[in-house]
Amino acid sequence: MKTPKYPVLDDHIHIDPRNGKGIEAVKEFQRSGGTHICLVTKPSWSLGIYPVCGEDFRGVFDETLQIAGQIREQTGVVVFPLLGVHPAEITVMSERMSHARAAEIMKDGLTLAAALVKEGKATGLKSGRPHYETSAEITRLSNQVLLHAFSLASDAGCAIQVHAESGPCADMVEMALSQGMDPGHVIKHFGTPDTPLIPSLVAKHEEIPRLCKESREFTMESDYMDDNSRPGAVIGPKSVPRFTLRYMEQGIITEDDLYRIHKYTPERVYGVEIEI
Repeated sequence: MKTPKYPVLDDHIHIDPRNGKGIEAVKEFQRSGGTHICLVTKPSWSLGIYPVCGEDFRGVFDETLQIAGQIREQTGVVVFPLLGVHPAEITVMSERMSHARAAEIMKDGLTLAAALVKEGKATGLKSGRPHYETSAEITRLSNQVLLHAFSLASDAGCAIQVHAESGPCADMVEMALSQGMDPGHVIKHFGTPDTPLIPSLVAKHEEIPRLCKESREFTMESDYMDDNSRPGAVIGPKSVPRFTLRYMEQGIITEDDLYRIHKYTPERVYGVEIEI
């Protein structure tokens, strides 16, 4: 395989050897020109784990880190693991316990994830709040979980990706600041251009050319779920490199734009080095 000319980062991708293509999906990404990924933990239930305490999330995190190691060994793609607790966990766990207890378990799981970041085993955290309509109580408790996540990220000195409702989520700026967290290190997964956070845009997002003309900071993602029951969802593992390089070939974005999206912005936000 020839050495890629440019760095290309997928800022939010799942790799699941149990339920999907696994390492083969990463090889597809690599063959299409991809070089770096942010590997994000999947929900606990997708791995057959049903937490009754925060420590139960260790199985989710350990599996994510094991997959990251396999990717490095078998492909050479650079992996930045992002560990955390999916915001929908509160809804799923509430089928077998109170909402308040579920929120406490989620907080404990995030505390464990932050400890792994501090140990150097992961790059950053993942948290958020439900992206679907829910009760006022779940919304309130989810915001408490998110505040805890911001506090942990501040303490660990790491970035955090948030999974939340569509739109700007502008209130998260003040939420982050209230916990000592710089909003410049908060990434809005499945983002939109109107967010004051750092948007991670799905690679086919129609606003990418305009944002490049404005020299806006953003990253690109596939949100590939690697689930054989939902092949190609949200978009496939080849998507970020294919869209990026196609935009370059067509003159829609410049080389400077590519480096801002795939190197300089993620380096600043995550505190990592991106080289090829």
